[in-house]
Amino acid sequence: MSTLASSATAAPIAVSPTSSDDSFEVASQWQLMWWKFTRHKIAVAAGVVILLLYFIAIFSEILAPTDPNKNAAAFKYIPPQGIHLFEDGTWNFSPHVHGFSFKTDPRSFRRTYVEDPAKIVPIGLFVAGEKYKMWGLFTWDVHLLAAVNKRDPFFLLGSDRLGRDNLSRIIHGTRVSMSIGLVGVSISLVLGLILGGISGYYGGRIDSAIQRLVEFLRSMPTIPLWMGLAAAIPLEWPPLYVYLIITALLSLIGWTSLAREVRGKVMALKGEDFVIAARLDGVKERKIITRQILPAFASHIIAVTTLAIPEMILAETALSFLGIGLQPPVVSWGVLLREAQNINTVATAPWLLWPGLFVVIAVLAFNFLGDGLRDAADPYS
Repeated sequence: MSTLASSATAAPIAVSPTSSDDSFEVASQWQLMWWKFTRHKIAVAAGVVILLLYFIAIFSEILAPTDPNKNAAAFKYIPPQGIHLFEDGTWNFSPHVHGFSFKTDPRSFRRTYVEDPAKIVPIGLFVAGEKYKMWGLFTWDVHLLAAVNKRDPFFLLGSDRLGRDNLSRIIHGTRVSMSIGLVGVSISLVLGLILGGISGYYGGRIDSAIQRLVEFLRSMPTIPLWMGLAAAIPLEWPPLYVYLIITALLSLIGWTSLAREVRGKVMALKGEDFVIAARLDGVKERKIITRQILPAFASHIIAVTTLAIPEMILAETALSFLGIGLQPPVVSWGVLLREAQNINTVATAPWLLWPGLFVVIAVLAFNFLGDGLRDAADPYS
C-alpha cells in the first residue's frame, strides 16, 4: 500500500503552461522561449515601454502639439503648463491650461513668469491645428492634444530659448533617436553575421584577416575619429543625408563585437554531427552556414541585438551632444540635450533636461528586455 502511494506521488504530471493541449515535451524552441519570457515580468514591462516609444516615433506628427521648429521669441523659457480639467469653482468639464504673466528684472533683464488663472487656454483631443506632412506622404492637420486656438501658447513641458515647444521636439526626437538605433543595429547585424560566420567557419587566413580588421577597428580612438568624420561631412548636405551617414558610420564601428560572438558560436558548432552530416550530403557551404549553423543560435543573436540597440542610441546622443553628430534642424534627443550644456540655462530652465530622461528610459527598457530574452534563450537556465 505504501509502495503504491509512493509511486503515485513520484509520478510526474504533465501540466501545460498555456493550455491543456500543449506541453513542454512537444513545445518548439520558440514556444519555450515565449513561456520563459512571459514569466520575466520586468522584461515584459520593458517590452511594452519600447513598443510605446516606437508608437510615438511612428505617429510623432499626430502626437506632437505643434511644429517642433516653430519659433516664438515672445514665449522663450516658458515653464511647463499644467492641465486643468474643470473650470475654477465649478464641475464643468473644460480641459485647459493657464496662461502666464511675466515681469522683467530691470537689472538682469531676466523674465519671471507667473501663472495667471485669469488667462484660459482651452485644449482638446484631435484638434485641427498646424498642417504637417504625415510620413512625408500627405498633408494633414489633426493633433492628438493641442490648443483649440493654435495661436494660444501651449507648452506642457515648457519651451526653449527660441520659444519652441519642448514636448513636440522630444516627440519628434524620439523618431530619430529610436530609429537610428534600430537601423544601425540592423546594418551591424548583417555585417556581424556575414563576417563572423565566414571567419568562424573557414578559419585559417580568412579568419586571421577578419580578426585583424576587427582588432584594428576596436583599437581606434572613438572621439577623434568622429571629430574627423564630422569635419569631412559637407555643411551643405541635407539633414537626411547626414542622418544616413551617421547611421552608417555607427554601424561600421559597431559590428565588431557581434562578429566575434558569431565567430565563437560557429567554431563551436561546425564540428557537430548535424553539420558534418550536411557536409557529407553535399550541401553547399553557404547553405550550411545560413540554414544549419546560424539558426542553431538564433535566440542568442536576438538577445545580443536587443542589447546592442541602446549602445547605438547612447552613441548618437553623445555625438550629437558634443556637436559632432546630428545637427539642427534635425531633432534628436542628443541635439535637444545640447540646449542644456550651459549650467546657467539648466538652473533657469531645468525642463530642458527632459530628453535625458527619455534616453535613460529607452536604454533601461532595452537592457531589461535584452536580459529577459537572454534568460529565455538560455537552455540551461
